[in-house]
Amino acid sequence: MPDDTFTLRVESDITALSATSWNACAALRSHDTSTNSSKPLKSMGVGDSGSLVNPFIAHEFLSALEESGCVSPETGWLPQHLVLERADGTVLGVCPAYLKSHSRGEYVFDQGWADAYERAGGHYYPKLQVSVPFTPATGPRLLVREGQQPDTTRRALAGGLVALARMRHASSVHATFLSDEDAQALENEGFLPRTDQQFHWHNRGYADFEGFLGDLASRKRKAIRRERREALAEGISIHWLTGSDLTEEAWDAFYGFYMETGSRKWGRPYLNRRFYSLIGERMAERILLVMAKRAGRWIAGAINFIGPDALYGRHWGAIEHHPFLHFEVCYHQAIDFAIARRLGTVEAGAQGEHKLARGYLPVTTRSAHYIADPDFRAAVATYLERERAYVAETGEELSELGPFRRNLDAEADEP
Repeated sequence: MPDDTFTLRVESDITALSATSWNACAALRSHDTSTNSSKPLKSMGVGDSGSLVNPFIAHEFLSALEESGCVSPETGWLPQHLVLERADGTVLGVCPAYLKSHSRGEYVFDQGWADAYERAGGHYYPKLQVSVPFTPATGPRLLVREGQQPDTTRRALAGGLVALARMRHASSVHATFLSDEDAQALENEGFLPRTDQQFHWHNRGYADFEGFLGDLASRKRKAIRRERREALAEGISIHWLTGSDLTEEAWDAFYGFYMETGSRKWGRPYLNRRFYSLIGERMAERILLVMAKRAGRWIAGAINFIGPDALYGRHWGAIEHHPFLHFEVCYHQAIDFAIARRLGTVEAGAQGEHKLARGYLPVTTRSAHYIADPDFRAAVATYLERERAYVAETGEELSELGPFRRNLDAEADEP
């Protein structure tokens, strides 16, 4: 528990903090609910302690972003990690934070806020961003070491973020894709709550993919079977690469897919080739590449990260385009892998209502925003109140359109 001897400081280079200290704060505690899992941690089938860290807030992932140059002052992401520590140097809590000169790579969009504030004569940038760069995946952000009182430590970190924003003359603080605990802690400290929506698949204890299909309405079941057949109709084979299978040759192929598709989709892909080599060296057992091969060469692939009880789909790319191959590589194979590994959830990234027909249901995501200017804060608060109502209403409507049989929950409740 923080006491009178603790201090808050800012670290502009995550490698100045040891992976052991950072991950000790990032590791799931025995009472942590951020995995959305009913299974105790000891039953998740994980091995080393690193497996108990959400892959995106692990030191290995965040340091790879910085060491590769994907995250740097030159790219508009200046690391400003908040560190809570005792006088003896023991790290009690950390928070990944970045001073930003733009709003790209965040997936919670505030460009409209920036335009409005600048038109009114203000300066929206710099702003302070609490997030995992380029990664729209829910997870902890106010990271608390085991043995500390989480509420007290989160409150200290939240207060530190506001103080840091003032020191850096930032207009605002934006903490995105938050766990429920962190969202509530920041709201308690005066941050404005914001909601959005993603599509996640949930494992109901399926033995195999056919077991999952058995829960779908007949028409949806037939449609998925057909598109899986057609995706592989041109002699395409699917391969799971993880651990030692993640060779430089495999990364070369995947990076080619990422650049080809990312350049068309975003104009300027965020990640460079060195980043993939670094994560391949440091966290290969927590990465899954789903790769498609035809006529002896790789033609498409999707990268996923393996958490304690979730598979996180990130991005995909292809150099050949075949009907339904995107759905097979990104969504159906992810479900196959989650069932095989007995993972509870597949998070398929941002946006995409097309995921609904493939068994991915709407889930609310949360963020929190501190706005320094009181008048601007009032305007944003009014906007967010309307937006939250819209997100809730849309989520209910989309849930009704899901592919599952209508009496499924009632059947599950039968003795």
